[in-house]
Amino acid sequence: MVNSEKKDRIYLRNFSKVIFFWPLLFISFILWGIQLIVGEAIDFFGYFWVGMFFINIFIVSFDFQLTKVFILILIVIISTILIIILLMPIIDFSFIELNNMKLATEFYLSTTMILAFVISIAILNTRFNYWIIESNEIYHKCGLISKAERFPVYNLRIKKSIPDVFEFLFLRAGLIVLLPGNKGEVINLPTILNVNKKAKKIDLLLSHLQVGISPE
Repeated sequence: MVNSEKKDRIYLRNFSKVIFFWPLLFISFILWGIQLIVGEAIDFFGYFWVGMFFINIFIVSFDFQLTKVFILILIVIISTILIIILLMPIIDFSFIELNNMKLATEFYLSTTMILAFVISIAILNTRFNYWIIESNEIYHKCGLISKAERFPVYNLRIKKSIPDVFEFLFLRAGLIVLLPGNKGEVINLPTILNVNKKAKKIDLLLSHLQVGISPE
């Protein structure tokens, strides 16, 4: 009976953008482990970590649609090639030495612990703040003792989109917008993991009410 009830419910948990820092968490943990075994700071690791930090925070800060991503990559590649070609006859690059970016093992450990703590809190928050779609209503639970909101599922409209290709590649995340009833309510859930799978489940659950999903 319990399993049957769960199958008739779709849980939508909107995550904080901080969860997309999991690559930096993973890299910090790996670099910490390697330096712990080696017993000394490695030059290249410092540059690699800083590069990963820049890439990660850049991706989290902006939305990248698929077309924009290809254009951006093309611009970066062409610009880099042109800069190298123009500067090679003028500047002697021999002065660049990769020996001044050593980061301590404790730095990687501290970064790992901080990111793990913040991401864990973000995940825990979704256990107390979430939406449930059932065959007869939409249910919003927020907090431990706060009152829950309920919306009719009749005339529900749903929009699904993937505004950021990197977020989708990282965690299959995307946007789901719920438009319940005729009261002008708009429920924006911008960071739903496995968004395509969730959208298909909602469509299947509510198909008898003729609720469709319109991608943007």
